[in-house]
Amino acid sequence: MKLTCLLLIASAFALAADDPYAAAVFQKHCATCHQASGDAAARIPQIAILKTRSPNAILRALESGAMMEQAKVLSAGERQLVANWLGKPVTLESQRERLSNPCPAAGPTGGAWQNTPGWSGWSPGLGNTRFQSAQDAKLSAADVPKLKPKWVFGFPDTTLLRAQPAVHRGRVFVGSQDGTIYSLDAATGCTHWSALVNAEVRSGITVAEIGGKPALFFGDSTGYYYAFDGESGKQLWAMRPEEHPAAKSTATPVYYNGRLYVGVSSIEEALAISPGFVCCTFRGSESALDAATGKVIWKRYMIAETPKPQKKTKRGAAVMGPSGAGIWTTPTLDPEHDTLYVTTGDNYSDPPTALSDAVVALRMSTGEILWSKQLTAKDSWNGACYLQGHKNCPDSDGPDFDFAASPVLIPLANGKRALLLGQKSGMAYGLDPDRKGAMLWQARAGKGGTVGGIQWGVATDGRNLYAALSDIDFQMTMVAGTGNREYKLDPTKGGGMFAFRADNGERMWRTAPPGCGGKAACSPAQSAAVTGIPGAVFSGAEDGHLRAYATGDGKIIWDFDTAQEFKTVNGVPGHGGAIDVAGPVVANGMVYALSGYPSRGGLAGNVLIAFSAE
Repeated sequence: MKLTCLLLIASAFALAADDPYAAAVFQKHCATCHQASGDAAARIPQIAILKTRSPNAILRALESGAMMEQAKVLSAGERQLVANWLGKPVTLESQRERLSNPCPAAGPTGGAWQNTPGWSGWSPGLGNTRFQSAQDAKLSAADVPKLKPKWVFGFPDTTLLRAQPAVHRGRVFVGSQDGTIYSLDAATGCTHWSALVNAEVRSGITVAEIGGKPALFFGDSTGYYYAFDGESGKQLWAMRPEEHPAAKSTATPVYYNGRLYVGVSSIEEALAISPGFVCCTFRGSESALDAATGKVIWKRYMIAETPKPQKKTKRGAAVMGPSGAGIWTTPTLDPEHDTLYVTTGDNYSDPPTALSDAVVALRMSTGEILWSKQLTAKDSWNGACYLQGHKNCPDSDGPDFDFAASPVLIPLANGKRALLLGQKSGMAYGLDPDRKGAMLWQARAGKGGTVGGIQWGVATDGRNLYAALSDIDFQMTMVAGTGNREYKLDPTKGGGMFAFRADNGERMWRTAPPGCGGKAACSPAQSAAVTGIPGAVFSGAEDGHLRAYATGDGKIIWDFDTAQEFKTVNGVPGHGGAIDVAGPVVANGMVYALSGYPSRGGLAGNVLIAFSAE
C-alpha cells in the first residue's frame, strides 16, 4: 500500500510537470517577474528557485502568502495547477519528517525552562549594538577557534533562511521559509513544538515574558505580525499593521514595557518590473502595538501624503506617488529620552520625499516625529530601473541606497552619545542624536549598490564599529543567438570586514575576503548582519563561510564552510549554502547560524547549525 501511494504521487507530479495549460498560465501571469533577465531577478525568486519548493508551499504563497494579490486573477484550479507544475514533489516520508525528533518528556531538564543566558530580538539590547556580553555569551575569543557543530537542524521544503533565531531560557525559536516556527532545545536540537503561519517567517524572533509566561513575536512575508505562547506554540494573536497588499514584515519587533514596536516594508518596488504595473502606492510606517492583544496604539507613516496620480515618466509610464520609504529595520529604543530611532528605505516613484534613506527619531509614547536626517536625497528607484528601456523607472533614477541596517545607539567616552549607521551606499556614519542627527563623522567601506554596501547590520563594542561589506557583483555574458544577457555571481568582487573608531570614524583595520577559491555559484560578498562578543566579531558570507575576526587587528581566527552536507538531528537531509540577512546568535557558550540563500544566484541551503567549543 505504501509503495502504491508513493507511485501514485510520483505519477501525478510527473503529469503535472508536463501540463501545457499550467505552463501557459504561468507564462501569461507570472513569467514577467519570475523569468526576468539580469539584475531585475535580484529581489524576485526565479523559476529555477520556485522549482525547488513543494507544490503545497507554492500554493500557500498564491492563496494566503506573498503572491495572494497577484494570484487573485487565477481560479482556485489554476492556482493548484500552477503550483503542481512548478513544485517539486514531497513524498509521504518527507512530510512525516516534520514531526521527527520530539524532545523527551522526561529528559535531563524534563522540558522545563532553564535560567540560562539568551539572545532575544535583532540585538540582545535596546541599542541594537549586536554585541553579546561576556557574561551572556559564555564564549571567549580564545574559545572561538575551537568551535565545531554540536548539532544541526534541517528545515523541510526550504532553500532559503533569513529569519534570525532567538535563544530564551534553554530554547531556540526559529522560523522557516514554509511558514513553520519551531521551538528547539538549545543544547540538543530536539523539537518541543512547531506551528504554522501564513507565509515565510521573514523577521527575526523576539521573546518576552507576558503575564509571567514567555511569548514569541515575529513577522511574515505577507505583512502579518504574530504572538505565540512560548510554552505550547499556541497562537495568541495575529495582526497586519498595514493593509497595503504588497506589505511585508522584515523588521524584527522590539518589546519594551508592554509594547511592541514594529516596522513595515514591501515588495512593491520589485513588482514595478511588469510593464503594465502602475508604480507605486505603498508607504512605510512604524507602529506601537499592545503586546498582549496586538492592538495598534499609534502608527506613523514615513510619507504623510497619500499617493495620487503624478505626471508620467519621460518614457510614458503612468505614475502613482509619493511612495516607498519602507522600514526594513528593527527600531532602536531610547526610553530615557522617550525616543525611538528607525532607518528608512528609498522612494519607489517620484516625487522623492524627505524621510527616505534617512534616520528618523520618533517619540516612543506617541509616534510624533522629532527630527530626521536624510543621508541620500532624491533616491527614487524600483525594479524597472534594472531593465533595458526601464519604462517604469522613476525619472529620478536614484542609486537605491536605502537602509537595511538598524541604527545603533551608544555612549561615548566624552560623555556624549552617537548613532552609528551603515548604508547600502557603502558609507558608515556617526551622528549626534542630541543635536538632531548632526554629522559626527563619515567613512567609506565600499562603492555601494542596489544589493551592495553595508547591508543588514553592524556591531559595536563601544570602541569600534564593525561592518561587513557586500558590494556583490555579477559577470555578464551574451546568450548566443538571442541578444539576451546572462548574469552570474562574480567570484572576484565584493566582501571585506572593517573596523572604524566609534567616536571619529578613523579606520582601524580592513580585512580582505579570502575569495571563492573556484567554488561554483559563489561570491565573497558579506551581506549578513555582524555579531560581536568581547574580542571577536562574526560575519557570514555569500560563499557559505562563517568567519570570526579578532577585534584588535581584524585577523581571521576561525573559518567554517557551511556549504556542505550535514547529518541533522531531525533526519531531514541537510545542506548549507550562502549566508545572508540574519547574523549568528551567541548565547550560553553556543553560536547559532542559519545557512542557505539562493537569491541572486547563490547557494541554497536548509540548516540551522549550533556550534560549541566543547
